[in-house]
Amino acid sequence: MLFKSIEGAYRHSAAIVYSLATYTLGWSLLFFSGWAGFLPGLFLLAHGLIIGAYLIHECAHNTVFRSNKHNASLGKILGWLCGSSYGTQEDIRYKHFRHHVDNDDVVWFDYEAFFLRHPLFYRVTVLLEWFYIPAHDLLMHTIMMFSAFIIPQRHSQRVRNLIVITIRGSLILTLALWFPVALLGYIIAYTLMIIVLRFMDGLEHDYPYHLRLYSDEVSEHKGDLAWEQEHTFSPMISWRHPRLNWLVLNFGYHNAHHARPTTPWYELPALHEKLFGSSAENIIPLWPQLVMYHRYRTYRIFHDAPGLTPVSGHAFLKATQQARVTGGNAASFLTSF
Repeated sequence: MLFKSIEGAYRHSAAIVYSLATYTLGWSLLFFSGWAGFLPGLFLLAHGLIIGAYLIHECAHNTVFRSNKHNASLGKILGWLCGSSYGTQEDIRYKHFRHHVDNDDVVWFDYEAFFLRHPLFYRVTVLLEWFYIPAHDLLMHTIMMFSAFIIPQRHSQRVRNLIVITIRGSLILTLALWFPVALLGYIIAYTLMIIVLRFMDGLEHDYPYHLRLYSDEVSEHKGDLAWEQEHTFSPMISWRHPRLNWLVLNFGYHNAHHARPTTPWYELPALHEKLFGSSAENIIPLWPQLVMYHRYRTYRIFHDAPGLTPVSGHAFLKATQQARVTGGNAASFLTSF
């Protein structure tokens, strides 16, 4: 069997088909329906990208197919759809595995230092963030586009990186010349994908980031499963209506995911209940997530909102439930640096 289980064949296939179908239908509406199909097209395209991105995460954990090679192949295909193909699937997998194994936010790019060195860039970013434009994350995705030319350890990928830039750049230029409405829809859809991914990632850990991606140095908490769970959180779309969490392939069941990272998305709700019970006290509801995303949108780069006391662990969970945490901005498994 190609898939890992009969249920996996059904569930994963449904997610893959849904992602590809909404992606295709979204583009079709943007191309051929004019302004009448603009909003339906961009929202369908956006959700196809979102599900595709979370399937890349599934592929990184090898939960879809029996063969790691097949998981990597699907991840590469979806990377072309989701705009993460400038780097490699192995880049994504390596950084994400370091996150799980080290119990740390392991990165190469020190964005706080970057903004301190470029105060004008920081002020422009904050201004755009005030208008809900994810400028901080767009910076990360721009670096990803040229990662082989920026990150010394990836210089061997420069030819590949240039080929991807040429292909995708040519497609974008074609859209700009012949289908500008479709290009506008794609830009908005891609931005929506970034917003959803960072919204889900922003409260799932209270880890600080460390510049250890290409270092032998590891976190002092490596292998400490109790510490990992204490500093991992589950921001849900809905606790009362769990199927709404399918909108992000159950990514909000993050404690369960970190407890058993090889668990496929459709088994996470049952695993969460088995490990943590059915009490809503163990999750972060949607409303305080939305409040925090709005209230602290210009403070998240440095986590310096006035009136907030830094907290971690169980105190962090309680603070999120009261909308008293800034949350994070730039963490994403798609930006593998």
